Amino acid sequence: MPKTILVTGAGRGLGRTLAEQCGARGDAVIAHARSEEALDGVPCERRLIADLERPEAIEDAVAGLGIEHLDALVHNAGIAHIAPVGGQELEWWQRTMAVNVVAVAELTRLLLPALRASGGHVVFVNSGAGLSAGPGWSSYAASKHAVKALADALRGEERAAGVRVTSVYPSHFKTDMQRSVREQFGSDYDLERATSVESIAKAVIDVLNAPSDMVVNELRIEPPNPLPIRPRA
Repeated sequence: MPKTILVTGAGRGLGRTLAEQCGARGDAVIAHARSEEALDGVPCERRLIADLERPEAIEDAVAGLGIEHLDALVHNAGIAHIAPVGGQELEWWQRTMAVNVVAVAELTRLLLPALRASGGHVVFVNSGAGLSAGPGWSSYAASKHAVKALADALRGEERAAGVRVTSVYPSHFKTDMQRSVREQFGSDYDLERATSVESIAKAVIDVLNAPSDMVVNELRIEPPNPLPIRPRA
């Protein structure tokens, strides 16, 4: 049965692929991006245009869409800045927390009535950095640990309302962010040793298709032979 699904960060990478795969199966996609131009060519029925660096503006953007029933909300958008703690300037902490945490919490809050009305599903696309942190990952990993806490709290709070919550932890897949992270670390990047964005998108959709009598609380995904992130020799 077709679903109404909102995907954040739908202009490129995993978000765009999710919008394409959901649209191809007949779902009504609400695609989010920070600008109309970013969604050129993205199959969707409606658009949510909002800059996640300004969480205070999300409420007006959501209100303009009049969403009353929502089957799934997929939190995919995010940013990452790699630097040691001593090099993580205040601006990057603020931007990372705004986009990766505060905007995610605010969008979830605003859409909870529509999710409750549909017995909907919230999927948080997290990261391996949301489970453990290493050198250089401080701001990004802190934000993803916070999103894990948000998801865990939401799962307990909304279980009785029929809202399902899943955290997905993909590792080393083919996106612009992964390439950027590798460049920031000065690390090699082998596409043949990374999971395809299509496979990650399919895994998210499979989670959304879980039977009504079960929920996948957490899902970890990694390629069979990932290339470690380490500086070139």
